[in-house]
Amino acid sequence: MTTTPEPRGRLGTGTHGREVQIERQFHAPIGDVWAAMTEPDRLERWIGRWEGDPATGKVTFFMTAEGDDVGPEELTITECRAPHRFAADTTVGEGVWHLRFELSQDGEVTTLVFAQALGDDPLGSVGPGWEYYVDRLARTLAGEDAADVDWDDYYPAMSAYYEALEG
Repeated sequence: MTTTPEPRGRLGTGTHGREVQIERQFHAPIGDVWAAMTEPDRLERWIGRWEGDPATGKVTFFMTAEGDDVGPEELTITECRAPHRFAADTTVGEGVWHLRFELSQDGEVTTLVFAQALGDDPLGSVGPGWEYYVDRLARTLAGEDAADVDWDDYYPAMSAYYEALEG
């Protein structure tokens, strides 16, 4: 029996102003979480992969978890301080998403704060989307299959929670 996950995101302030922030804790070393979020083969287990040379400051991102027919997106790396902080801008349609994540470790627990600056996209879909993907990440870090995370448990079930955050 599965239970509907509880939304845990919040609004905060980042480099680009107001942002939605998703926080999770993992019983994994910070280096392992960093690798799961930055190495193409590990990243593809829960969201997608990138191609190119990150030293140039740009890579091409393929969101493979969305299916085979999703086009590539250009990802501009704006900050990379392994294994603690990563920030990037990505084109999504006509818009740009400002994304970042921060990792910290205390004992055997690594804390992730994933954030996206608020833009034109409705928070009622953005918030559930990142909850879904961060939970997929959690499954892979636990050695489980991310495919067991069901999108229908997140959207539209979490939409009202996120819409209410905007006040």
